Amino acid sequence: MTATPTGGQALNGKSMVEQHNLYMKRHSVSESLVIPVAKLDLWQEISRPGSLNDTHPFCRSNKAVTWNLEEHKDELVYLSGLTFIRQFVTWNEGEGYQLIIGEKGGSQSFVKWDIESLSSTEAKLTITVYPYILARLAKVLSFLPFHIFIKPRLSSYLKSVLRGHNHYLTTGKPVPRNHWGSHPWFS
Repeated sequence: MTATPTGGQALNGKSMVEQHNLYMKRHSVSESLVIPVAKLDLWQEISRPGSLNDTHPFCRSNKAVTWNLEEHKDELVYLSGLTFIRQFVTWNEGEGYQLIIGEKGGSQSFVKWDIESLSSTEAKLTITVYPYILARLAKVLSFLPFHIFIKPRLSSYLKSVLRGHNHYLTTGKPVPRNHWGSHPWFS
């Protein structure tokens, strides 16, 4: 199944392909978690408007701005007060999606959410972030700062987000805020 573009706009005056290629040149952080639910159940949860209200340990609020077949866009307000817009750029029904996230009018990070079926009762959710932080520096210059400061914090954040989805899908209860500890950027 191929991913369908959503949102219908070119970013920063570049085509979606050109912009995607630029994002893929950045450093990235990826984390995965096996969740004991069927792939379809996992997809239904991560594709539900406002789902981060129940699953995200650093979310104050998550509301859909636009949520239909042609476009998916929402607002995520973190516990820290930081407000990000998530603009979904591809939507691969049942498989995952890609989005850009950042403050309105500000720099954007690129994020991929992918689901893999492991069995009829297990699926793996992988989140990969290509952050805007240090993206303007050459990779060789940003290597140490990225791996010393950015990657550990993003990795910790992604693990908490993945655990939040696992918590909600296995207990049916919203994840408590800061459940696995606070985060210096988002709590």
